[in-house]
Amino acid sequence: MWPDQSRSGNFSARRLSRIILDLNGKGGEWAMRMSGTDGVLRPRALLSVFNKNGIVEFAQGLAKLGFEILSTGGTARVLRESGLQVTDVTDVTGHPECFDGRVKSLHPAIHAPLLARLDRADDRDGLAELGYAPIQVVAVNLYDFAKAASQAEKGKDDSLLEMIDIGGPTLVRASAKNHKHVIIASDPSRYSDIIDAISQTQSTDGVSLELRRELALAAFEHTATYDSLIANVLHSRWNGDSIETSDVDQQALRFPNELLVSSSKQSILRYGENAHQAAAIYRDSITDEINDTLVSAKVEGGKEMSYNNYADADACLRLCRSLSTDEWPKTPHVCIIVKHNNPCGAALGKTQLEAYQAALASDSESAFGSIICFNEPVEKDTAEALKPLFIEVLMAPGFSEEAKQILTEKQNRRLLTLESENDRLAPLSRTLVRKPIEGGWLLQTEEPPIIDFSKAKTATSLIPTEQQIDSMRFGVRVCEQVKSNAIVLVQGTATVGIGPGQTSRVEAVRIATRRAGDRSEGSVLVSDAFFPFKDGIEQAAAAGVSAIVQPGGSIRDQEVIDEADAHGIAMLFTGHRLFRH
Repeated sequence: MWPDQSRSGNFSARRLSRIILDLNGKGGEWAMRMSGTDGVLRPRALLSVFNKNGIVEFAQGLAKLGFEILSTGGTARVLRESGLQVTDVTDVTGHPECFDGRVKSLHPAIHAPLLARLDRADDRDGLAELGYAPIQVVAVNLYDFAKAASQAEKGKDDSLLEMIDIGGPTLVRASAKNHKHVIIASDPSRYSDIIDAISQTQSTDGVSLELRRELALAAFEHTATYDSLIANVLHSRWNGDSIETSDVDQQALRFPNELLVSSSKQSILRYGENAHQAAAIYRDSITDEINDTLVSAKVEGGKEMSYNNYADADACLRLCRSLSTDEWPKTPHVCIIVKHNNPCGAALGKTQLEAYQAALASDSESAFGSIICFNEPVEKDTAEALKPLFIEVLMAPGFSEEAKQILTEKQNRRLLTLESENDRLAPLSRTLVRKPIEGGWLLQTEEPPIIDFSKAKTATSLIPTEQQIDSMRFGVRVCEQVKSNAIVLVQGTATVGIGPGQTSRVEAVRIATRRAGDRSEGSVLVSDAFFPFKDGIEQAAAAGVSAIVQPGGSIRDQEVIDEADAHGIAMLFTGHRLFRH
């Protein structure tokens, strides 16, 4: 146990040269003794944090254990205001802070104690010769660069650059590197664990290597995330962001040279796609201040979300956002039903209930155990209609109290509330998507298909009607979210049959028309890519399809066009492929 005597951290060089470091032979605990005196210096802790949650309590706990508290700037002020005795780092270094605090702790008097290997005689001798006392505990976390980046106006970088921490990461990395002798706390949630571990033996000597490694790894992850975030933000500001231009060539040129991911683990999930797979969900650091994403959604009711739940919910939400625009003012309500990452129903309606009923009618069988998303808060009458259906997850910008009461009567039904301006889901915007492959990653931009139908080419002798073109505009949005090969049948602004993820396009047509049944009569067919043969058109004609929209571009386009003409089907070529693998 450490004696209670305190010594000033501001030693003269002569007195520092007389410090002797002794190993007590019990695993490496170090006592600092002044030769020729009865005083014993206390163990030291350096506390310098941006996030001050819990720092006062941590310092109080360390003080009770006999630690001398070293600190800087705002942290020192907070600790003193709480009644704690604090030694300024400048008193230890003998050097004042420089350049508005840009230089505080970058000094050998701090970093020599942090990096000294106290189990080596030469490091001990070197530290004693320099007259520097060891530092056993460090608590440091870094400036909130993500928040600063979200608020900083582009082209005005000075304030943002000031939020790039220099001394903090250096302290963290040095302490983590020397974790055998220095306990590093970069996460405020671990303060109590450290106090408990030290309290058990009344010394840092008793803190296990396992805990030290755990804390050191968290510290390295903290600095790595921080550096990745800085690099990504500055790349976007200085080189341009791929998602900010519609020019595909420019998008590619703006891709980063190094693909850096800055995210933090939000929670461990029950399992992955299957029970034998582990899974977790992570939150992008840059979105920490954004609360309208799927990851930040408020989850109520039922059991915890699973990997598959989140994957399906993401597909469902993306399509709902894609349709949550002002393009259909007469039918502003959107309902999307997704099963196994594919839409099985999508519809617009004059009312929310109408949209739900139309989406459900598209494939009521597949809707069992589905994910459903609405673009506006769920109303009571919609909740009543939803009540009999087994639903895994229901998403919306909100739920009326009556609707929530009705929907939560079933225990396993989960409600996800997504914060949305004006209680309406924001439209889908261009984004960057990463896909892992063996040995690396694929990176691409992704956005809703923006097709100028005024420039689309009518391929057949029969010209599509305005009503059919409106159905096509709706259908391509849905088709873009369906796994390829994909066929979507549409009546008005509602799907009536979807054929997803087939290796044969004609088979996708068969599935879509079979699911539509009689509702395929007079429908509009949407294909995500060209028809390589006329057999798909034959199947569509047999089902009563009246119009087709597809990209075109096959060497057999004329054969396909002739088949459509033979059956009196109008066909439009967009030149816009919609593959989703």
